[in-house]
Amino acid sequence: MSLLILPTLLQAQDNTSTQRDTTKAKQLSELSVTATRIPTPVFRVASPLLVLDSSRIRATLANGVSELLREYPGMDMTGTGANQGRPVIRGQRGQRILLLEDGIRLNNSRRQQDFGEIPALVGLESLSRVEVVRGPLSVLYGTDAIGGVVNLITARPVYGGSGTRVRGSVGYRYSTGDNQQRPAGSVLGQVGRFGFGGTASYRDASAYSAPSGRFGDITLQSDTKVRDTGVRDASYGLEAGYGFIERHSVAAKYSRYEAEDAGFGFVDNSALGTPDAASVQIRYPKQTYDKLSLSYRGNSLGLPVADRFEVTGYTSGNLRTLTLGVFVPFGPGTPPGAGVQVDSRNFTDIGTLGYRAEATKILGAHVLTYGMDFFRDRSNNTDSSATTVVGFGPPQTEVNDTALTPNAWFRSAGVFAQGDFALTEQLSVVLGVRWQDIVARTRPTAKVTTPLVKAHDNPVVGSANLSYRIVTGVNLVAAVGRAFRSPNLIERFFNGPTPEGSGYQQRNPDLRPETSIDVDLGIKVGRGPFYGEGFVFRNEVRNGIRIAPTGEKVGPFDVFQNVNIDKLRDTGIELLAQLELGHGFSAGGSYTHISSKNVLDPNNPVGDSYSSKLTSSLAWRAPSGRIWAEYTLRHNGTRKDVELSGSPIGPLLPAFTVHGLRGGARLFRAGRTTHGITVTMNNLGNALYAEFSNASFFRPEPKRSLGLAWTTSF
Repeated sequence: MSLLILPTLLQAQDNTSTQRDTTKAKQLSELSVTATRIPTPVFRVASPLLVLDSSRIRATLANGVSELLREYPGMDMTGTGANQGRPVIRGQRGQRILLLEDGIRLNNSRRQQDFGEIPALVGLESLSRVEVVRGPLSVLYGTDAIGGVVNLITARPVYGGSGTRVRGSVGYRYSTGDNQQRPAGSVLGQVGRFGFGGTASYRDASAYSAPSGRFGDITLQSDTKVRDTGVRDASYGLEAGYGFIERHSVAAKYSRYEAEDAGFGFVDNSALGTPDAASVQIRYPKQTYDKLSLSYRGNSLGLPVADRFEVTGYTSGNLRTLTLGVFVPFGPGTPPGAGVQVDSRNFTDIGTLGYRAEATKILGAHVLTYGMDFFRDRSNNTDSSATTVVGFGPPQTEVNDTALTPNAWFRSAGVFAQGDFALTEQLSVVLGVRWQDIVARTRPTAKVTTPLVKAHDNPVVGSANLSYRIVTGVNLVAAVGRAFRSPNLIERFFNGPTPEGSGYQQRNPDLRPETSIDVDLGIKVGRGPFYGEGFVFRNEVRNGIRIAPTGEKVGPFDVFQNVNIDKLRDTGIELLAQLELGHGFSAGGSYTHISSKNVLDPNNPVGDSYSSKLTSSLAWRAPSGRIWAEYTLRHNGTRKDVELSGSPIGPLLPAFTVHGLRGGARLFRAGRTTHGITVTMNNLGNALYAEFSNASFFRPEPKRSLGLAWTTSF
């Protein structure tokens, strides 16, 4: 959790934040745009909200946003390696979390429900800040925003000013755990009314090793390689804009992400002491993501229907290759090494077109925000699989190159309105509503003979948030919201043998959207050197989608189908406290408890994250600001209500505690150029552990590792 960056009332948005001297601690921005779509003081937002600025992101030397967020209440991470980390919010993950870049969705309709898209699509060097809303936000953003929203906000150049200025930074990072090397640079500039910006980074990381030790029933006798956790990737971004007059500006932005040789991560069965168990290897040999957006913004318009109007149109292309290798041994009574090997390959090409238009009108002490959004995903899919039986004479191979998910469309269009009403000096209420129209349909696909089908959803959602100031610096907040997630293309249309060869999945175009009702009650306290907040929440997901057996067979395979069968309930408490101690010291901590259950099937464990988490931190900064240091601790408690059948860990997820050290210094300054260094030591105690969502398929975290970064700002 952030102790060097306390949430006191601060400056407005700073478009040049990534160009600041990152050897200094920076305060969190007072203004958030994610939860309300208008700049609103964080303290006043009636939602559990987290804002991290670029200084904090750089100070941690995290591989990605998800790795950093797990230090905060209600947050967790799934995935391993340099680029595969994805956020978990209040026990929800994958497509139940909406990932945004500058308010525009990054989720796409072709990903597995429990995976979602990777935040690595947006380079860390381009970020001005990260805003996270824990809880539903479908009123403003539509489908997928059930568990929460992560908005990756990039640094933007200034348009429409005067004079000439250029600021930027270059840096280099190295870490010992994965032998990672990462050069990066960014620049923002202005020449009169014209503004421009650019970022670039490259990363080469190897597979890391986990330390020896014990975790549940697993004992690693020595440092053990976690295979397929490295990556070679690069991010690029360019933006240019022009301010015609004080009130109007236009901008164009292009970004690209490339990744090679990434993977899901796995430990050899021999190291786990389970040499006869099945093995699974999931790799992503190549992924590219291109995005181009054009935007117009009008401010201080003074029109009868709008004081601010903004519209962004965008197009993106996401190409990804996935390979899956599964070996299932036949077991006792068969020749040694006998079994079935399934090697499958999927190439997905998904193109997206979309726009978002919204307006704001100030009505005295009240603010109305309304608009519409649209996106269309066009998915092309190519699948191939080879199933080989070995151990009984010459290998016998059967090949199938029929696409399991046919080519398809996913189209979403919605309208929304949200009003922020200041009823008294102490009391404000935010009310919102959205109507959405979603259509998914298959398209002609080579070798796919099933009839073309179409699915249609028309969800309506709403929300109400209340903030009441008891006294100065003490706010009571309450929120209730309804959210939804429309089934994606895989859930509706996948039809054929499952990639691991254990069954046959039948399509179900008649799936209904998942819906949720979330209630939050909390308090925010910011007085003098102290900031604290506490929330209790209850989120109930209805029509939860889960794959279930149909009782039928296709050849030798049991048939399964996605169905709306679950009623999931997550309840919990989130506490956070931070205190400036004086003489440069600050301290703080957080506590989270989450309980998850399937209301309709209480004996079916659904826990997919920790049940309790405790964090603490102590930081010091020299009066000059040139040197800083921080110690962190995170403890995850034991979790019992989780399905671990077949896992070598045992019947429950054991507790773990990890420690870390961070520090930095501004070494010297020459004119406008500043040179600084940042040092981190992760997993200080060299503990063997796995984040809980990575435990059932055991993928432990790295051993003790040292990180070093040099930054030159100008």
